[in-house]
This record gives sequence, C-alpha cells and structure tokens, in this order.
Amino acid sequence: MADDEKKDEAEVEQKPKPKRRLRRSKAEADEPKAEAADEPKAADEPKAADEPTAEAADEQPEQKPAAKTKAKSKAKNEPKAAEAPKKVIPVYDPENPPVIRAHARYVRTSARKARLVCDHIRGHSVPEARLILAHTPRAVAEDWQKLLESAVANAEHNLELDGDTLRILTVQADEGPTLKRFRPRAMGRASPIHKRTSHLSISLTPKE
Repeated sequence: MADDEKKDEAEVEQKPKPKRRLRRSKAEADEPKAEAADEPKAADEPKAADEPTAEAADEQPEQKPAAKTKAKSKAKNEPKAAEAPKKVIPVYDPENPPVIRAHARYVRTSARKARLVCDHIRGHSVPEARLILAHTPRAVAEDWQKLLESAVANAEHNLELDGDTLRILTVQADEGPTLKRFRPRAMGRASPIHKRTSHLSISLTPKE
C-alpha cells in the first residue's frame, strides 16, 4: 500500500502544472479604454476643406447686400396700397355763393298742408326758422325741421360752413304719388280714400 501511494505521488509530480493567467486589477484594465476614449477619432476630426479660410470669411459679408437687394426689388414689385383720396373743399366765392340742398321724398302728408308751413320759413335765417318750426302746431312741421337740420349738416360737413350763418334760399313742397284705399259704406257701397304724399326740398345759402 505504501508503494502504491508513492507511485501516485510521483505521477502527480511529473504532470506539468497548468499556467495561471495573470489577473489585472480593475484600474489597470480600464486604463487602455480610457486612453482610447480620449484619443479623437479620425472621422470626428474637422477636415481641412471644412475649415473657413480667410478668403471665405471675406466673401461672406459680400453676400448679405445681395440678399438685401433682392428684398428691395421684391418690395418695389409689390403693388402699394391705394391711398384714400384727399377731401377737396371748394373755395368760397362771395360773387357766386354756394347753394346747399336737401330733399325728403314720399313724406306722408299732402303738399297743400306742407306749403302752409314752408311759407312761414322762406327767406328766414336758420336760427329763426328753427324757432318758427318749433312753435308751429302742425304735424308736418316736424318733417320740415328734420329736413332743415339735414341741409345744415350737409353745409357743415361738405363745405365747412357755420350753420348759424346760413339762410333759407328756397323751400317748396311738390305732390307725390297718392295711395288709393276704399272704405265700405251702407247698402254694399264703397267710398275711396286718397292718402297723399309729397316731396319736400330746401336750399340754403350764406348770408350776404
């Protein structure tokens, strides 16, 4: 038994022992990777053609005025917005005084009733006509008052005249179309009803 044990020990001693790999520390293993990461890659390096040269830098500011000229040419070609026409006010001539007119059509009153009122204000100044119409006890006086204020507004807006310095030059009432209606009467008869209308007109001029 002792001889067999010696033989086994001799065989174990004769077999070559496997070589052990050297274990590196983690710090040593990471060093080459870090060096590889620090080294710039050839692909990331800027090429010599991409680098701006002095000639290219001088050419860049010269390109900007060209863009401006294009923008200016486009702005010139674009149509301008139409300007509003200026208001032209005629010059007042004492020898040929202006006449301001106003009209009211299809007023629901007869021309005869309208003439009874307009005869009172013909030839008077605007302030006097306002007082007369304000104290006239007729329904058509209100229509004449509105027409007078319309003529005064035309003079102030179109000719820049003062309404208190105007007088009534002409005033007239013309007949308009008549509305025909019928009313039933006794024994199956019908009587006509005529609802008359009139056209009123007034003209103003500055006082002498």
